[in-house]
Amino acid sequence: MKSKLLASVGLIAVSAVVLTGCSSGGGGGGSSAAASCTNEIVNKDAAQVTVWAWYPAFEAVVDNFNNTHDDVQVCWTNAGQGNDEYTKFSTSIESGSGAPDVIQLESEVLSSFSIRDALVDLTEFGANDIKDKFTPGSWEDASSGDAVYAIPVDGGPMGMLYRQDLFDAAGIAVPTTWEEFAVAAQQLKDAGSGGVLANFPTNGRAFNQALFAQAGSVPFTYDSAKPTDVGIEVNDQGAKDVLEYWDGLVKKDLVTTDDAFTADYNTSLVDGTYAVYLAAAWGPGYLQGLSDADPDAIWRAAPLPQWDAANPVQVNWGGSTFAVTEQAEDKANAAVVAKEIFGTDEAWKIGVEQSALFPSYVPMLESEYFANLEYPFFDGQQINKDVFLEAAAGYEGATFSPFQNYAYDQLTEELYSMVQGEQDASQSLDDLQETLTKYATDQGFKVN
Repeated sequence: MKSKLLASVGLIAVSAVVLTGCSSGGGGGGSSAAASCTNEIVNKDAAQVTVWAWYPAFEAVVDNFNNTHDDVQVCWTNAGQGNDEYTKFSTSIESGSGAPDVIQLESEVLSSFSIRDALVDLTEFGANDIKDKFTPGSWEDASSGDAVYAIPVDGGPMGMLYRQDLFDAAGIAVPTTWEEFAVAAQQLKDAGSGGVLANFPTNGRAFNQALFAQAGSVPFTYDSAKPTDVGIEVNDQGAKDVLEYWDGLVKKDLVTTDDAFTADYNTSLVDGTYAVYLAAAWGPGYLQGLSDADPDAIWRAAPLPQWDAANPVQVNWGGSTFAVTEQAEDKANAAVVAKEIFGTDEAWKIGVEQSALFPSYVPMLESEYFANLEYPFFDGQQINKDVFLEAAAGYEGATFSPFQNYAYDQLTEELYSMVQGEQDASQSLDDLQETLTKYATDQGFKVN
């Protein structure tokens, strides 16, 4: 039963691409991720650990690690971002070779790989000894039951980035609740600016799921200790309430439903089409990287609106980790890399200043440097102190399914049908529940 389930999940978990990597060199790492290191090896006599990662400015982080470690060195390559990398990893799992020793994975896909016996439980290598160095929510995201499958790096606590100039022109106060958000959307439309308050992308995937979670939705329960058992409740009342709210805004033409992360979407983010960007903490970096930003725009950051202002619920969108693969021959040294490559203030200053990462690493989060950091794009606003530190501290973590990509794809289809007027919000989620339950059962899962 499990072998059938693992094979099926493996086909659905990712898509496939070409394998690249770097050699394990002298004495370490041992995986067969072939070719050469992108970076320079400082101590050629030390054990080498191969790493796949796509972070911006990561070579400087690798150099920092290699210059401060005599016994182990990182041999890094960029094997693609997100699904591009995951497909290569999936191919290596099927073939039994070619994986790196350490791999960057988004927390939401960890269960999709741990169920295939592709990741090492890092509790054996002292992961829990450093648990207190990370936010509780990020540690929960990297864990399953008692197992710890990765070390958190960056996170995506959510806030609201908005155009102060557009708000001022329409006489809009910054909304603190979703009720006020709907009022603001109507005000902007009535002002005749030609834009909308925000966008609700049907392909938002983790973004949409985070909005549901804020209203108490818990779509999945899963523990890697019982890999063939999964709980599915994607049509709970919290999710239905949120989706009905957004469907109401869509029907009144108060928000758009553009696909996220397309060229047109990126343009709309910065040309005034959207007055609000509901964003994760990595959103400011993404926004600043768009080349056609309006030079006259005045951007500010505020907390994510709440359903109950007296009882705020913080949610997260995205976040990456470092996992050790089962193909690593020297798992102990691989675990050292996973635990320590972003384990210093020096590494994190590179991550923050050059890569716009938001740390899950508590010593950096608690530093005056990070809290007081001023962002010129936001006219010097201390957005970490004002918004994202509180959001990160309040996030309690989530549980993802072992077929999360499939679940997101099906959610996208249902939301698209909803905004096309083919079905209402409640029916969309009921259909999603039926689809995922059937899929899980067909793959050999016991659905609780």
